Amino acid sequence: MEKLWAGRTAGDVNRAADAFNSSISFDFRLWKEDAEGSAAHARMLARQGIISEEDCNAIVRGLEDILKDIETGRLAADPAAEDIHMFIEAELTRRIGDAGKRVHTARSRNDQVALDTRMYLRAAIDHLSRSLASLVGEIGAKADEHISAVMPGYTHLQHAQPVLFSHYILAYAFMFLRDMDRLSDCRRRLGVCPIGSCALAGTTYDTDRAFEASLLGFDRPCENSLDGVSDRDFAVEFLSAASICMMHLSRFSEELILWSSSEFGFVEMSDAYSTGSSIMPQKKNPDMAELCRGKTGRVYGDLVSLLTTLKGLPLAYNKDMQEDKEPLFDAVDTLEACLEVFTGMLRTLKVNERAMLRAARQGFMNATDLADYLARRGVPFRDAYKISGKAVAYCIECGKTLEDLTPEEFKIFSPLFDDDVYAAIDIASCATRRTSFGGSSPESVRKQLETIKERLA
Repeated sequence: MEKLWAGRTAGDVNRAADAFNSSISFDFRLWKEDAEGSAAHARMLARQGIISEEDCNAIVRGLEDILKDIETGRLAADPAAEDIHMFIEAELTRRIGDAGKRVHTARSRNDQVALDTRMYLRAAIDHLSRSLASLVGEIGAKADEHISAVMPGYTHLQHAQPVLFSHYILAYAFMFLRDMDRLSDCRRRLGVCPIGSCALAGTTYDTDRAFEASLLGFDRPCENSLDGVSDRDFAVEFLSAASICMMHLSRFSEELILWSSSEFGFVEMSDAYSTGSSIMPQKKNPDMAELCRGKTGRVYGDLVSLLTTLKGLPLAYNKDMQEDKEPLFDAVDTLEACLEVFTGMLRTLKVNERAMLRAARQGFMNATDLADYLARRGVPFRDAYKISGKAVAYCIECGKTLEDLTPEEFKIFSPLFDDDVYAAIDIASCATRRTSFGGSSPESVRKQLETIKERLA
């Protein structure tokens, strides 16, 4: 294929160098954005009298036909094309003649690729936000289904205090809501249109950048043409938001992996989201959760890759910036796949409430409630803390739990203990009595569920 930029050079590039320079293998996915951007550009040029209405109509019709042919599979990428922009322009010219050569008036590939990438990412964020909303909805449904189930809460992965399972998993719902907020913020900053910046300095043509930006659904054109072609902050910001979201998925995956083990037995993965062993017939492996955890490092790599690419680049466009697309596309694909699988995995998850309650009864998780019992009777909390600790040490020595102690044994540690201490240290009530705002009581969980529903609405 003849290079559309041939002129100053012959366009006769070494074959290996040509393949090295080409991006059609990965940027072909921008075909829709490129064609739509070109159609809007043609309409602006015609409105300003820079090209004729006849040429504009031919360009728009030609681009619509190209879109249909790519969509239906009748037109495939030409591996000889340098990139998606050259491919579509060359195909358009082949179909409609000289009018196709006029579509590139008052623009450059530099602002064209910046436009296409912003349009692509805008659509990707909308799709990812819907996927996140579905995941948050599933977490809410699972919490509602098991709203009163009691389980151990942990710090340092050691038994800490009993909590409600619903309260535990809703913590992740709020994390994912923040991920939605971050994507929304990123999308807002995507609303600046770079087209019309041209190569770096703008153009001598009397263009209407605000009109073209509005045609493409942007809030406004970028204020500085150098910034327009060299800015990739939006891609870095997205990759940062995607990395944080993957980190949340990874942490939740780690919980499910632990909980599905024989040592915990809190949950069971559906067969549809598990695999077996090639040698051990009894195995049921949480491979999907493990892959979500593993792919997190991949998205982190995408972020670091682009940051490293950009860190030493002078203004304006440099060919290094071609390296923005593969990490961006990879992060979008990876996050979307993980969200889809994780949502289905959670929807089909079986929760073993008995196993969770049994685990919550171990490890003296009601020791803080024992101290609170004394504090409510006027004992300074620090003193109550020490008394409770001594009672725990006594239980360990005797092979008992706090609930096993007799009233007489309790009074060894403080005369303020009475028969009502047993209700105060009941594991289930320890979890449900935490009525402070945001705490682990059923009332608090219901308020959290309402908040989540409002946010999703």
